[in-house]
Amino acid sequence: MADGGHSRYVKLTKDQAPVEDIRPGELNQPIEVPQLNVRKCNECGQSLPEDFSPPSDEPWTTGIFGCGEDSDSCWTGLFCPCVLFGRNVENLRDDTPWNTPCICHAVCIEGGIALAAATAAFHGIDPRTSFLICEGLFFAWWMCGIYTGLVRQTLQKKYHLKNSPCDPCLVHCCLHWCALCQEHREMKNRLTDNAIMPMTIINPPPVQEMKPADENQGPRAVLRKRHQSGDAGFVRDPSIPV
Repeated sequence: MADGGHSRYVKLTKDQAPVEDIRPGELNQPIEVPQLNVRKCNECGQSLPEDFSPPSDEPWTTGIFGCGEDSDSCWTGLFCPCVLFGRNVENLRDDTPWNTPCICHAVCIEGGIALAAATAAFHGIDPRTSFLICEGLFFAWWMCGIYTGLVRQTLQKKYHLKNSPCDPCLVHCCLHWCALCQEHREMKNRLTDNAIMPMTIINPPPVQEMKPADENQGPRAVLRKRHQSGDAGFVRDPSIPV
């Protein structure tokens, strides 16, 4: 307001006329910023470009029944499946040592198989007790299949693999030993630890140091030597200190 208490107005031009239609508080409304609505990777959380499309799932390099393609994993999975499972988990998760999943596999699966064999061997056990033991072992087998299937699912997400031949948990419940061998072969084929990558080695330049001038060189040193030798033709220049 002016000194007289009256309001003063400004005449708007044609370009400034739309500003008159703005209501109080309208400019303070929240707006949508495109830079904040970015896509992020579900695995690592990094920002993805707008035109990014996730890679399609690839087939496995070997089949579920291709155990004979790798004799090492075949024999290990046949006689020591717990060791093979521990190696697979260690290769898949760097922060997990192989002995921890190996012990869990040995206690749950190999221990359950031994208990089932002992139950079938002893005929003096009550049939109802045998039925309860078998029911508990069957339930434990499916639980172990779910756990090992989650490991297989993590492998599929890491390398973008298809469900082959079916759901990961169902594969381990029905074809557990074949699935372990297939997973080991898949990581072995995709992890190239011994690959030689070409690289250029550049040596750093030598370190340069500032060294003082040699005292045995220069005009002062020559004049000093001639003066000390008593040269008759030597005439000392007073402008050059000795």
